[in-house]
Amino acid sequence: MSGYLTLSRVDMTFPGPNGGNPVLRGIDLEVQRGEYISLIGHSGCGKSTVLNIVAGLLKATSGGVIVDNREVNAPGPDRAVVFQNHSLLPWLTVYQNVEIAVDKIFARTRSGAEREEWILHNLAMVNMSHALHQLPSQISGGMKQRVGIARALAMEPKVLLLDEPFGALDALTRAHLQDEVLRIQAELGSTVMMITHDVDEAVLMSDRVVMMTNGPAATIGQVMEVPLARPRNRIALAEDKVYNHCRQEILTFLYEKQRKVEPIHRPAGAFGRKHKVAA
Repeated sequence: MSGYLTLSRVDMTFPGPNGGNPVLRGIDLEVQRGEYISLIGHSGCGKSTVLNIVAGLLKATSGGVIVDNREVNAPGPDRAVVFQNHSLLPWLTVYQNVEIAVDKIFARTRSGAEREEWILHNLAMVNMSHALHQLPSQISGGMKQRVGIARALAMEPKVLLLDEPFGALDALTRAHLQDEVLRIQAELGSTVMMITHDVDEAVLMSDRVVMMTNGPAATIGQVMEVPLARPRNRIALAEDKVYNHCRQEILTFLYEKQRKVEPIHRPAGAFGRKHKVAA
């Protein structure tokens, strides 16, 4: 069965000395419609590069990406991105930050009243109806990210791309927003690709977890199914055997199969020689 989102033999090399810097090598992945996929791996393994290629923000050195039977050659409204930083326009209100995307995409196909209703619907979906006329400087970090998610969803994308969307939030806000995204994804049946460093987040939210090998020339090392029924309850899952097995499998891949070692740089002569430790 072919994927709704397909990455085929994707390589990425950035310019540099000695022939360039190979970041990705041979990325093959098929994502089905309505599936929630997480990419996880050590820093520098090319996770965000994969997402940016799918978004059309980067062009792969070789290979390609297909979304709903159409090749990706540039950014487009069928692929909406939510970054770790909210990327709201600071001079626009909450409502206007969503309005600017809706007007760009639907100005010719929906009336002004229909667009207004759609903006309000998406802000209500992320529980931001109370802050329509506030500026980004007047709301919290979690609320800003909710607006960013509402703006992305309002574009009606075929694929929602999340680049560590909860990474800058405190633990409690992060948990609340994770639950909101799970609820919305279940309601809409969205196809989602998410980048994360958080093992628990990956297991909680995903249908499959894609584990990346260390760079340079990183590739997909392992793909793990997460056979947990939805909806998912984070408290109930804490003692769930399947949840903890999935969690352990990812940890084993990251810290045993793909153990990342980095030198500790000490002042010259401090201990005579350098040592390496696992990251």
